[in-house]
Amino acid sequence: DALGAAAVDGWCEIALTVPYGADLTAALDAALAPRTFLCGHEVTLADLAAWAALTAGAGVGRGSTGPDLSGAAHAARWYAHLNSLAAFENPGMALRKLSMPARAGGSKGGKNKGGKGGKKADGKGDDDGGCPPLEGAVEGQVMTRFPPEPSGYMHLGHVKAVMLNNYYARRYKGKLLVRFDDTNPSKEKEEFADNILKDLIKLGIQPDVVSHTSDFFGQIENFARQLVRDGKAYMDATPQEQMRDERMKQINSSFRDTSPEDNMEIFDKLVKGAADAQHYCLRAKIDMSSVNGTMRDPVLFRYNATPHIKTGTRFKAYPTYDLACPIVDSIEGVTHALRTTEYDDRNEQYDWLQNAMGLRSVRIHSFGRLNFAYTLLSKRKLQMFVDEGRVDGWFDPRFPTVQGLLRRGVQVPVLRDFIVLQGASRRIVNMEWDKFWAKNKQALEPTAHRFMAVFKDSCVPLDVEGEGVPASDGEIAAKTIPLIPKDPSKGSRALRLARRVYLEGGDANSIAEGEEITLMRWMNFVVTGIEKDAAGNAVRLVGRSNPAGLPKNTKLKVNWISEVPEKSTVELAEYDHLISKAKLEETDDFHDHLTDPSEVLSMAYGDPLLNSVNEGDFVQLERRGFFRCDRAYSPEAPARFIMVPDGKAKAMSTLSGAAVHR
Repeated sequence: DALGAAAVDGWCEIALTVPYGADLTAALDAALAPRTFLCGHEVTLADLAAWAALTAGAGVGRGSTGPDLSGAAHAARWYAHLNSLAAFENPGMALRKLSMPARAGGSKGGKNKGGKGGKKADGKGDDDGGCPPLEGAVEGQVMTRFPPEPSGYMHLGHVKAVMLNNYYARRYKGKLLVRFDDTNPSKEKEEFADNILKDLIKLGIQPDVVSHTSDFFGQIENFARQLVRDGKAYMDATPQEQMRDERMKQINSSFRDTSPEDNMEIFDKLVKGAADAQHYCLRAKIDMSSVNGTMRDPVLFRYNATPHIKTGTRFKAYPTYDLACPIVDSIEGVTHALRTTEYDDRNEQYDWLQNAMGLRSVRIHSFGRLNFAYTLLSKRKLQMFVDEGRVDGWFDPRFPTVQGLLRRGVQVPVLRDFIVLQGASRRIVNMEWDKFWAKNKQALEPTAHRFMAVFKDSCVPLDVEGEGVPASDGEIAAKTIPLIPKDPSKGSRALRLARRVYLEGGDANSIAEGEEITLMRWMNFVVTGIEKDAAGNAVRLVGRSNPAGLPKNTKLKVNWISEVPEKSTVELAEYDHLISKAKLEETDDFHDHLTDPSEVLSMAYGDPLLNSVNEGDFVQLERRGFFRCDRAYSPEAPARFIMVPDGKAKAMSTLSGAAVHR
């Protein structure tokens, strides 16, 4: 269980890095309020690490009787319970015997003597799970950076990167730099840059500095000239396919030994856009025999006539990311460059370039990419979905973009906790969505107001009479019920009552004549008559109230809507994954694995108050699930609600949705 392991890792990290005192005690007390142990239903390494931090911090064994847990009743209960366990009489033995979920780094708890985020024998921080300390980090002096390319909207992969960079910047009381890597004008748009900044705000991330690589084009060009003068770079006009083939076969370019003077003359022409130099590129002169392909004379500069979104037509040639990144990281004061393990081969190149140009070196910390099943993170493929009209845009609820995820109902605090707990380990994590959505649902439970709705096209009327039922069709009747049944303190609402109510068609067809059912939040009714069509489907039910009946005595407890003029008509949107294969291979064409349909829209009758819900608010439609209001009601269009997955393969009860519930 990767999520369980990450949670254990996170608590071990907290135990090792948060000093003994009020902060540690408060964190433990809040986490232990609803549970016996920190992670799961049994003792894990997380409990042992936190217990040890409290015990050692309080000086137990050096005259102290125990940690000060006054005002932290939950933490005190937990601490006393652990002390009552035989295993905690000998913590060393407990550590060796302790069973815990597989860690994010793949090892078992007993095999990692230092614990998560601890110290190895050489004194360096552990690097195989959670959020380990940054090597060489000094509090107050750390600067991390998030360098998005403005060629698409932010997606889950970017979210992990920026949240980890922000985490470390805040952890070390340092700075977070957001720098737009705008080195390829052919792909970049202002639309993308503007939306990345908006998404950062939505994620609750406030950069300390915002810059653009284009701010440094002049300086980068000067450093390129330095490489040419020093004989560490050369101009090459080899055709692209031939160059690729020579690099694969480790064959030197025929241009490799051109003199620095001739190279400088051609470079000057290139940056001016001269016609006879446009087919040249600048390459680093490193080592064509290297086993590391990125060291085989990478391209550093190339011609591009496309106007730049910031600099217009001022520049005619642009640096590659490989050249610009090590230069600007050093110039802007970045101390730690966090990037995914996909760049591991480029780390040697990054260091070589900084050394070749005499730049201050920057430490690199690699972390594993985050993958989700049934999810595409390739901007190129996502762009194809947009271009082919298969989605509404980059903000489509089926997209893994920040805007798509938020429309779908993702809670930012849950996403942030998930990313940090999953950690900055080098291990590539492949996650199923169900674990995340289950955590997300927990965040909605305490605040989402409860309402009811039934599908408009398939609902069946139930005509009722008896005690507690309005005496006539025109009578205005209502019952006061809590907005959140388990927490009446959150307020109440009026539940409209009527002599005719609508049931879900599936429920109506499952009811037998004479059966007693519960109309949720109202009372029990005995169904005294059922009318069916030629196909045997119920088209009308008749019932009589049973005020003395108890819900616990009925098999079927149904959602329903009163036939009143004020009832709302709302649109319910349900979504499935865009692709039907959990993990696409490199050879797969995603067009062969499309889910059809991946969007289902249904009209429903709902409580009158659904017309008062604001865009962005969350509600729970009882027995159906949680929904986010995507469009508030207006006279021109009905309110639209998007179903929020809850981690289950089907609906929350026997009630069926219009689409696969995941």
